[in-house]
Amino acid sequence: MSVNLLSKIPLFADLPEKELDGILSSLDVRELADREILFHEGDPGDHFYIVMKGILEVLMAVGQTEEMLLNILREGEYLGEMSLIMPGGHRTASVRSRGEATLLSMSRAQFLELTSRHPELSISMVRVLSQRLDATNTQTFRDLSEKNRQLQTAFDELKEAQTQLIEKERLERELQVAADIQLSILPDELPQLPDFGFGARILPARQVGGDFYDVFLLKDDQVGVVIGDVADKGVPSALFMARAHALIMAEADIGLTAGEVLRVVNRHITRLQKSTQFVTVLYGILDLKTRVFNFARAGHEPPLLLHPDGSVDRLTHKPGMALGLWDAITLDEGSVTLPPGSTLLLFTDGMTDCRDPKGEPFGLDRIKTTLSDLLNVDAQKGCDYLLDTLMKYQDGSKQDDDVTLVTIQAIDKK
Repeated sequence: MSVNLLSKIPLFADLPEKELDGILSSLDVRELADREILFHEGDPGDHFYIVMKGILEVLMAVGQTEEMLLNILREGEYLGEMSLIMPGGHRTASVRSRGEATLLSMSRAQFLELTSRHPELSISMVRVLSQRLDATNTQTFRDLSEKNRQLQTAFDELKEAQTQLIEKERLERELQVAADIQLSILPDELPQLPDFGFGARILPARQVGGDFYDVFLLKDDQVGVVIGDVADKGVPSALFMARAHALIMAEADIGLTAGEVLRVVNRHITRLQKSTQFVTVLYGILDLKTRVFNFARAGHEPPLLLHPDGSVDRLTHKPGMALGLWDAITLDEGSVTLPPGSTLLLFTDGMTDCRDPKGEPFGLDRIKTTLSDLLNVDAQKGCDYLLDTLMKYQDGSKQDDDVTLVTIQAIDKK
């Protein structure tokens, strides 16, 4: 059995069996305890070993956190043959026993003495070196090919990531431009009048939203007030919002009633619009002399009126239809007188639909309760208070829709 072990080693395969018996009898026996190190990576290499019993582990970075198992050697296998034929060489890895192990050991001096008796070992040595070189070249080529493949994959991924980054930056620039355009559409400041105060706040759910509002002076001591909510969000909605706002402003200047303005705007939108987008709108005209607010509602949330006694009413007559869906629409048209000390609140459905972390919507009743606390509060401060209350209720949960508020306060000068 021992002779067979030596005969299976390429370096000694051509030696006669009698010589192998002699070599075996001259080899030293090395006993290893469990997890004992035979040699460390970088040690001088001057012995050749044959595993007679047990298991050996070939390791890199032995004993360190990045320790790596390279190979397992079992009975009949060998290691360190290059140390016999390469003087001055160093071990390229560490070897440790896994359990107890028994090894046979041959020194370089023993090997050189053997080659003097058997010159044919030189031929075997050249063959072993050639095989090792071929194996090294093949492995090196495979390693280089794999590294090239990995580098190409990394390059392709980096190129794709760069493309995505460039596209992301482009979209962010476009979104910022759209957001700037949207903000430019909203009024920089609201009218300041002796008998009426106006307030407004908008909180987009995304960088670019679909809500809008405006408060603007008309002729004959009148003020136009509009609030709208485009279906969906993002850049397309912002563009649609800009178109709807521009059309309302254009028609409001020619002296039409609130209902007539929205019907004309709807005809323009349905003629020009090629998508399924639509917008809910509430447009009203406040007569500063009579204190009457005539409004038309196209599918939008009905306004809430805070009376001077602190009670709150919801102003609605019939549902009303959004703009942009049908050529002929039905509107909810009405009017309300704003006595001194009253406040009218216009809002989008993002206010009612906003949810707390448990998923419960803010709802209409909470809006009414909050509004009732704003008796004789400045119009803008009232908007700020309403939005702050909503955000506290939301408590960091996801905002799914834009929130827009507009208040009209009839000032009580008493």
